[in-house]
Amino acid sequence: MSSTAVTATHRREGAIGAGPREWAALAVLTLPVLLISVDMTVLGFAVPHLSEDLSPTSGQLLWIIDVYGFVLAGLLITMGSLGDRIGRRRLLLIGSAGFGLASLMAAFAPDPETLIAARALLGMAGATLMPSTLSLIRNIFLVQRQRLIAIAIWASGFSAGGALGPILGGWLLEHFWWGSVFLINLPVMALLLVAAPPLVRESRDPAPGRLDPLSVVLSMGAMLPAVYGVKKIASHGIAPLPALAIVVGLSVGIVFVRRQLRLPTPMIDVRLFAVRRFSVAVATNLVLVFALVASLFYLPQYLQLVLGMAPSRAGLVLVPGLLLSVLMSFVAVLLARRLGLGTIILLALGIISMGYFALTQAPLDNGVLLVAVAFGLIAGGSGLAETLTNDAIMTAVPPERAGAASAISETAYELGGALGVALLGSVLTASYRFRLDEVDGVPEASMDTARDTLGGAVTTASSLPAETGDALVRAAHTAFTDAMHLTSALAGVIIVAAAVHAGVLLRRARGPAAPAHPAAEPSGKAKEPVPR
Repeated sequence: MSSTAVTATHRREGAIGAGPREWAALAVLTLPVLLISVDMTVLGFAVPHLSEDLSPTSGQLLWIIDVYGFVLAGLLITMGSLGDRIGRRRLLLIGSAGFGLASLMAAFAPDPETLIAARALLGMAGATLMPSTLSLIRNIFLVQRQRLIAIAIWASGFSAGGALGPILGGWLLEHFWWGSVFLINLPVMALLLVAAPPLVRESRDPAPGRLDPLSVVLSMGAMLPAVYGVKKIASHGIAPLPALAIVVGLSVGIVFVRRQLRLPTPMIDVRLFAVRRFSVAVATNLVLVFALVASLFYLPQYLQLVLGMAPSRAGLVLVPGLLLSVLMSFVAVLLARRLGLGTIILLALGIISMGYFALTQAPLDNGVLLVAVAFGLIAGGSGLAETLTNDAIMTAVPPERAGAASAISETAYELGGALGVALLGSVLTASYRFRLDEVDGVPEASMDTARDTLGGAVTTASSLPAETGDALVRAAHTAFTDAMHLTSALAGVIIVAAAVHAGVLLRRARGPAAPAHPAAEPSGKAKEPVPR
């Protein structure tokens, strides 16, 4: 047995807490999380600039934006299982090198086709990073309280990156060309490649079994069409092709699940969903991202187009909420000593629902403070639950299967984000169109354009006589604000329903939030089975 394996075994059996090396390793493992969160934000700022330079068609522009998420979602489960087999640190290093090279390719892409290919490669490399980092944390921090703190730090990287993205992206685009938003990845990936080998211990499943090629194909065949369909419905409304894609994805997913139940060493152990802590934690992660991404879909439109704020100022209104999410991640660690997982989930979802119900009161003027407070509740509630739900997911499996469990958690994030925009975005759009009545003096063709989007209404108004244009803008602002009220109320009801569902499933859970799997306890004393 190698010295690394001996040390890891000794730490697990002897209940030895993490030392300086482990905490330094955590800092390294948080880098990819921070970077991916920044990347998700800055690309939106770069779209106008790269559109002017590369002149992509509307279809190419959609692929530039969407292909990263498609590939990432399709490969998460595969990469998580692969990391269990070949080594999570090895996969992390391979993915980091690939992410850096793909970023370089994207930064200097001479045409839309090259940029689309680079974004696809970024998605492939990104799928290796997230499951690897969380599963490595699971195997590095074996004492529960230390692991909760580590996961809180890891999760706070998302919120910190979301807050840093608008600031960093705006500064880069003011001083450099659009490709600079991709070049920021290079020094971070270089630091990770240098620091990870000496600081992060390798871990893998000692008896992983054979990787089933058909399961790999089926997992991608389930995720890719489903995510494609949901994203297209979110962007363009319900249509036959996206609906068919969702049906195909769900059908292939059923075949995938049935195959996993028959395999002696499945890619993911779907029986874990029979464990209430695990299934509720995964579902809660989906709901958390659903709530956060949906709010980020329409609040910037309200701030910029209804309240008339500049993009940079609108972004700053949301920054306090993202920072509050970081703080609440650590508050969760303190609450975990006294409250059960179910109680914290109920508390977090209750806070999120309060934020959405507050948005039903957003006015046509002077709504900045209300939006800042409401988004703070939504983001803060998400941060409060995320630490413990991720810990519950990771401790539901033995450490050697942490990669596959982490991939399930990340897949829930991807689906939650897609569903949030698809469902609530569709409600917002449909309600806006229904509420925008005819305006005297506005031609029918112009009204049709105005009903497509709020931005279209503002642009159309600028080409009309002043009095008529002002009337159209007022009507569009009122219709959008009313639609936002309805959408927020629906979101609040959905969050409350999710809270009730989680509470019912976890009604027998009592005491501090504890790990679901005996392997999480380094003392060697197995806990009683979690109620199912």
